[in-house]
Amino acid sequence: MGRGRQGLLDHLVALPWPVGLAAGVLGFGSIRYGIPAWLSGQGGPLTQGLAQSDALQVPAWIFLALCTMAAGASFLGSHRKRRLLDAQTGLESIAALGWRDFERLVGEAFRRQGYVVEESGLGGADGGIDLVLRKDGQRTLVQCKQWRRRQVRVNVVREMHGLLAHHGAHAVRIAALGGFTRDAARFAQGKPIELIDGDTLLAMIRSVQAGPRDTQVAAPAVPPPVHARVEPVLQAPSVPGPVTPDCPRCGVAMVKRTNRFTAATFWGCASFPACRGTR
Repeated sequence: MGRGRQGLLDHLVALPWPVGLAAGVLGFGSIRYGIPAWLSGQGGPLTQGLAQSDALQVPAWIFLALCTMAAGASFLGSHRKRRLLDAQTGLESIAALGWRDFERLVGEAFRRQGYVVEESGLGGADGGIDLVLRKDGQRTLVQCKQWRRRQVRVNVVREMHGLLAHHGAHAVRIAALGGFTRDAARFAQGKPIELIDGDTLLAMIRSVQAGPRDTQVAAPAVPPPVHARVEPVLQAPSVPGPVTPDCPRCGVAMVKRTNRFTAATFWGCASFPACRGTR
């Protein structure tokens, strides 16, 4: 069944909660001070008396209270939508949602992509515009189809194309778990219509989900082995010592001797005086 027409407070609940607070403050100032200031400039005793009285004080406070309540409902709703999106694990969990939660899920996925999302209230379980996206001055109409075992037919895509022109939007997106028929996909070609099937929607949801991802932990890189640097050992060149000759007569090692008369050195046999060999 479809949803009824929404009022101002319903729109504030559908918008981000700061919008509701801002509307309440601006409305309070306009009712409490703006209208009396305007009435004071008008002629007539009735308007002058109304401007000088506090008759508009109560309506101003009521309007502020209602907008604050709408902002609170929007805040709680946004928290619930965040939890709803982060809890999804696959197509089965998405298919288990009710059609209303399915719309909230799709809206939250677009919201995390930077869109301002308004739940339009012009659709419902049977079709129509479910979400209005705004970003960079562009307005996009979204229809959500939770049909798991049914494909979206071309007449639905054609209807959304007509709503695109009727509402003066820039693009249309249709999210459907069951996918689209060939005729529907063929009709959308070359038009500002994006068809989002179940796998595409699941990938979009996973890309914006909070929390850790199931990523493979890479093994820590092992640094290459550091080889010990071999420092060259500088050795002093060995100086060969004096070679001790053998005695040419007996073959015994010789020793240096000094001539008593000339002080000259010479090699003499170590077995002197048994052997008198010299060099």
